Amino acid sequence: VQLQASGGGLVQPGGSLRLSCAASGRPLSGYSSGWFRQFPGKEREFVGAIRRSSTYYAGSVKGRFTISRDNAKNTMYLQMNTLEPEDTAVYYCAAGSLSLIVSSLWSPDQYNYWGQGTQVTVSS
Repeated sequence: VQLQASGGGLVQPGGSLRLSCAASGRPLSGYSSGWFRQFPGKEREFVGAIRRSSTYYAGSVKGRFTISRDNAKNTMYLQMNTLEPEDTAVYYCAAGSLSLIVSSLWSPDQYNYWGQGTQVTVSS
């Protein structure tokens, strides 16, 4: 499966942004799919994931970010609300085996396919 992330940009604190991850080659519903972000000089950090119809979130974004998937469009989304300057990072989407156990969803090493990153900057 090939992944293409888009939707990043500059937004003011408190604003919203929706990232998209368009898949091609295979149905994204056949994978566990995740969003990660990377701060300068840091390792990639788990943001959230969707596996089958269940979603999982990092504590830092829970209640603010929502992951969804449109099977007809073969696209995953990350709706980000109430954005904070601390959310500024490069965001990546990824896909891995549908059989990943929940505790593995947090690890970027468990994902086999990655989209290119999209920059999100939260600043006034």
